Amino acid sequence: MAQGSESSRSGAILTPRRYQEEIFLKAQQGNVIAALDTGSGKTLISAMLIKWVSAQEGLKKKVVIFLVPKVPLVEQQGGFIARHTALRVAQVHGDVSASVTDRTRWNDLFVQSDVLVTTGQIFLNVLTHSHWSMDKVSLLVFDECHHARKSHPYTSIMREYRACPEADRPKVFGMTAIPTWKSSAPETSLETLEMNLNSKIVTVQEHLDELALHSSKPTEVVREFPAPPQTYFEYPIPTIWSRFDWSQVPAAVEIPWQQLENRYSYTLATLGIFAAELYLYSDLQTRISEYLHPRDPDEMELLRLRYLYASISDEGTGPPIRSVPELQGLAEVLAEYQPFFDHIPSDEDASAPWSFSVDWCAPKVQTLIEILLESYTPAFHGIVFVERRHIARVLSSLISRVPVLRSIITCAECVGHGSEDKGIGGGMPTNRQRQTVNDFREGKVNLLIATPVAEEGLDFPACDVAVRFDAIHGMVGYVQSRGRTRHVSSNYVIMVQEKNTAEIDRYRSLSESEPHIKQLYQAGTVRLVPEVQDNDEGEESKADYVYPTDLAKRERYTVPSTGAVLTYNSAIALLEQLCSLIPCDAFMPAQKPRYSGDFVAAVRLPSMLPLPSEHLVYEGPHKHSKKEAKRAVAFKAVKALHGLGVFDDYLLPAHGKRNNLVDEDLDHADAVVKIPEMMDVVVRAPWTPGSRLWSHPVSMNGKRVAALITGTVLPSTSFVCEGTALALDEGQLVQFDVAMEDHQRKLLQDYTDLGLWWRVSARPRSTPLSCFLVPLVLTSSQPDFRAIEDILEKPHGSYDWAGVDESAYGHVLAMNNMHHGRPYLLQNIRHDLTPLSKPSDSDRGGGFPTFWEYFKWLLRKRKRGNVPEVPTQGPLIEVSYVPRQISRSYQLQPYDADVEIVPGGSVKLYLMPLASTRLFSMPEDMFTLFGLFPRLLHRIQDVWRAREARICLSLPPILDDRLIEATTLPAASAGFNNQRLETLGDSVLKLSTSVHLYNKYPHCHEGQLDSMRRRAISNRTLMLRAKAIGLEHYLNAEVQTVKVWPTVVAEDSPSLKDPTRTDRTAKQRMARRSLQDCMEATIAAGYLSGGITVALQVGTALGLNFGGPVPWTLRYAPLPYVQLAPERYSRLQDVLGYEFQHAELLQEALTHPSFWSGGKSYQRLEFLGDAVIDLAVMTYLFNKFPRANSGQLTSLRCRVVCGPVLAFVAVQILGLHEFILAEHEELASAVVKYASILRATSCHDIVMQSWAHDPPKVMSDVLESLVAAILIDSGYNFEKTICIVDAIMDCVLEVLYLDLPPDPVSAFFVWAAKAGCQRICLRKSCSRADLKQNDTVCVIVHDITVVGPVTASSLSVARAFASERARMVLQDAGSEKALGRICDCMQVQEDKPPGMESSHDENVDESTEPGFAAVARSTVAKFRDPQGDQEQPGADGGASGSEDLQENDEQGVTV
Repeated sequence: MAQGSESSRSGAILTPRRYQEEIFLKAQQGNVIAALDTGSGKTLISAMLIKWVSAQEGLKKKVVIFLVPKVPLVEQQGGFIARHTALRVAQVHGDVSASVTDRTRWNDLFVQSDVLVTTGQIFLNVLTHSHWSMDKVSLLVFDECHHARKSHPYTSIMREYRACPEADRPKVFGMTAIPTWKSSAPETSLETLEMNLNSKIVTVQEHLDELALHSSKPTEVVREFPAPPQTYFEYPIPTIWSRFDWSQVPAAVEIPWQQLENRYSYTLATLGIFAAELYLYSDLQTRISEYLHPRDPDEMELLRLRYLYASISDEGTGPPIRSVPELQGLAEVLAEYQPFFDHIPSDEDASAPWSFSVDWCAPKVQTLIEILLESYTPAFHGIVFVERRHIARVLSSLISRVPVLRSIITCAECVGHGSEDKGIGGGMPTNRQRQTVNDFREGKVNLLIATPVAEEGLDFPACDVAVRFDAIHGMVGYVQSRGRTRHVSSNYVIMVQEKNTAEIDRYRSLSESEPHIKQLYQAGTVRLVPEVQDNDEGEESKADYVYPTDLAKRERYTVPSTGAVLTYNSAIALLEQLCSLIPCDAFMPAQKPRYSGDFVAAVRLPSMLPLPSEHLVYEGPHKHSKKEAKRAVAFKAVKALHGLGVFDDYLLPAHGKRNNLVDEDLDHADAVVKIPEMMDVVVRAPWTPGSRLWSHPVSMNGKRVAALITGTVLPSTSFVCEGTALALDEGQLVQFDVAMEDHQRKLLQDYTDLGLWWRVSARPRSTPLSCFLVPLVLTSSQPDFRAIEDILEKPHGSYDWAGVDESAYGHVLAMNNMHHGRPYLLQNIRHDLTPLSKPSDSDRGGGFPTFWEYFKWLLRKRKRGNVPEVPTQGPLIEVSYVPRQISRSYQLQPYDADVEIVPGGSVKLYLMPLASTRLFSMPEDMFTLFGLFPRLLHRIQDVWRAREARICLSLPPILDDRLIEATTLPAASAGFNNQRLETLGDSVLKLSTSVHLYNKYPHCHEGQLDSMRRRAISNRTLMLRAKAIGLEHYLNAEVQTVKVWPTVVAEDSPSLKDPTRTDRTAKQRMARRSLQDCMEATIAAGYLSGGITVALQVGTALGLNFGGPVPWTLRYAPLPYVQLAPERYSRLQDVLGYEFQHAELLQEALTHPSFWSGGKSYQRLEFLGDAVIDLAVMTYLFNKFPRANSGQLTSLRCRVVCGPVLAFVAVQILGLHEFILAEHEELASAVVKYASILRATSCHDIVMQSWAHDPPKVMSDVLESLVAAILIDSGYNFEKTICIVDAIMDCVLEVLYLDLPPDPVSAFFVWAAKAGCQRICLRKSCSRADLKQNDTVCVIVHDITVVGPVTASSLSVARAFASERARMVLQDAGSEKALGRICDCMQVQEDKPPGMESSHDENVDESTEPGFAAVARSTVAKFRDPQGDQEQPGADGGASGSEDLQENDEQGVTV
């Protein structure tokens, strides 16, 4: 680590020392290994080199790879480089790295990074699968590079380095404190390391004094301790070991007693009697608790019996307990010792019976205590190195109990990660290890008890003392552990038992050989020769040794198209990865390749791989070692499977062959990153002026009324709006008078402006209109310019009321001077009233002497100069307010034809003076049409854009309304959107892709097919395809409120400067995710327009992975022969209403993977059938619930397309459980057992309580595979297949209703909220002290435990049962815990003063009463409006005006 740990961590600028610059200069000149002591600043040298390399002109597009041997070092070294360079640093390790199959994420990672810090194994995987290549690396940094030997990933990476052309190889820089791993024959170790890393070992030669000043060595002390006693007479209580005979425990109890005895004996000899007993107590507590409280395989059945089927008064509690008398007796014994071991005494406990005594510790521990006391300073830091994890944990606990250390030492253990040990000898979670290391750095912990995991790499503060509690085994351990003490005053203590001369001699050998080793590499010369293997067998197994003749014959295969590399070292892992993707259930263990033979090995692949039998077994060549023979046959198998397409060209097992559509998406993976979350899009729009204009007759209720004129030929269309039938007919070119064309064009503008001002929006606009609505000549469909001019002569109306009689009532617009800009409809002339008449008491002006005075009072707030005169003469008139139409929403037909238009109610009338009121002469049909103009334009634009999309995107003939719905975004608030279609389209997409992949990759198993499908239908893929075809240009995102008239020439349009130019575009802003939603919705629109055949054409036009537009019935040839199913399947076929033509398909559909007959299992069919059922059910729901929104459709589908419900159909309707072919006794028994449960369950209960069932997966799998078999057997007749699915699932589908809550927890929230109780909570806890996550739930109501504790294998299951049971209990009037008996919330709410309402969102934790209430309210809101986003604006007969145009009751006298 670089000098100044505190500075390193704080990010302070570090100035390199001269000896660091010396090494840096050598690294610039060639590949070097920097051999410097711990703490001398090697990482800073690497950072300097990284910055220098990254600045080189020819290397800027390459990546620096910084490799470390352990996960904790990734974050440590990555953080250091990020702090001390300006480069983009990515940290990748097992916890956060992308999947090895996720090429997109790997590509993004390299593109967006300058430096990648990772472990050697991860980078080796990257090279193997060609996610990156060696020629794209500028610098390879190997931290702790002494690991580069034998089969370590560092060595394999350097093999790939040598395979790269020399001119393209990266620079290499290694770092280590000790470049040799053994003290004997160090020359060989040094030479091997230099050859393996293709580098020269260098050290400081010119600035040794400065190096010595900054890398001080501690004082090394050998501390002897006496041998442990045979007995501990002072120990006050009987030992646990003496009170129990583990040989009496049944062999079925899986507790490693011999291992426990060995560890107990070792701990006794090393730490003493108390520590040995503490180990035994802690280890047994964990193991016995887990064994006595198992996760019962029948857990769901027990929970159902206890919480669903039991009476309200009969409820058991607590988790099931396994009956093992011997273990229960031991558990009782351990309970007696709990106060002794679980209690860590304080100073006040000195006289307590459990007070700890150092006399119970071995002499070795007592000596350690003395060392710590001698070394202690106020800023003390120390490390004690031990070899075993359980010793680290016990010794840490022991130190914390020592009275003399309790006030000065804060102790913690630090051990490695990996281990399957269920006791206290297990590994340490990564997060906990990271926290422990941070606590030690920050001084919260000042003593670490650590295994060798803390010897190297980790950045610790310089310690006052490092103690080798256990023996030193090698040069690396000796140097690395000593490096933790870097002060001159520090001590490095080696603890050795008295008279143990062998251990003392080993230490002295290491100590004396170190100077000699340093002399070797300080004076050494470069000895770079071709790669040889390290044959040292002193520390590692001989199994890694490869005979020279075998090494010479090793093959290496590089995929030409991608550069992915297959080697002997990677082949075994690739086969295991392939097999790991094979789906398995509780009755099928994880599948692995089986190897046999010795020096000629063979490998048999699992039969569940859908390969011909001759491709499931491979035999390799003869080798001189068993391990090499295994590598050779694995290499042969992977190479052959790649040829079959089982491995793709990246040697990944789940993505098909090269150049398939799935993989092509990854070539453009970075495109998604470049698409912003919110996109500014140029969409197609028909409204433009242009040199030529077309006149389109508009009919209203069958009568031609006006002409719609614009520079685009518009499509003929019709629709119903507010009960009025509107139609647009075919257009024709406008014939202008050549001499008057400019004037006539202005007339079109002015007339349309006037109509908009009266009926739509009075707000000004800054640019010309792009479409016009004007009167037409009926005989020619041309604009009626004479009628236009007549209206424009008096644009704001006339005071001439001559000839106005009752025939004009309800048909003429008027406007009063007192309310200029507000249109009214004349309803009556009151010749019996004048402004000087007295208002009646019922009039709004009642109380005023005259109407005139009331009108003046209304005008009191007007500014001087703007107050109109109120006449005193003439009659009053009755008018009704005509709201301006600012909404563009209309209803799709016929899908929304069931939407009832609600009458607007009685007309409110106002009195106004006739003398101050003007009449507007525009015909009633015209001003009525102007009121519908925004909706007419919206409809025409939608149809035009849909037809443009159909032509430009080569879509098949999709119905206009369906395509409009598919391309309308929710943000448009149009009264309809694409979310329902998107949900349906998701199912169509899934099935269409599944059929294609199923047939294209006959040798891929279900796991591979599923992985390919997920990638093919992912949002990323859909987004890329949408961008590739330009789908965004045809989407409808315009808002529906017209505050400023939208169909105008844009300010940046070329038409603004030159009106003769056409510009059929508009700018819109939309979310990026709109792209994938519209892709799925468009597929659904095709499906609804013409079935799966049209959907295939749509998907192909959109560039999706559907295999082409050819219908399945023509694309896939029928099976070559007919073989009817045997007689035993006749009843099944009768129920299905279908007779199989190919018996082998039916048999395959019913064959579990455990049944080995040389044939196929149902797994591939299950993959296909899952998609068929999904679409069949979604189609049913889509048609049955036309008002359901997307979320409701998804929720309802999940209710029936789930394992328990499908298993119910398989058993109750078809009896499939009787036909399953399996060779697994437990599976057969489980199927029979659960079939009886399902037969006793009703359709209603299985749908409502599916969450409470967990039948064996095979029971639902066979139904899915059977449906797929029908699809294939029928020649891919999808319509026939879904008819069969509908028929067999009818009983469960009929149970569904629209506002059905998706789960019991949501149902409980809804019920509780409606009941009005504010004092409910779900209290969570752990059923056992050793658990790390909650698994138990209690329902508390008014501080009374109504249900619980309910314990299950997962918290979600416990919540579900607890919620359902609580609802049953609380709503049962006969229960003592009925809500009506224990809740007084409604009374409290009535008594609560105003303003005391509880907040809705302050607390969302359901374990608290306010949090539960908030979640309940939120859940109710989701189900309150079952129509959700399908609500139709404007259904009341018209939208109201904008805020500044709203009707004011004080603007006239209300009649």
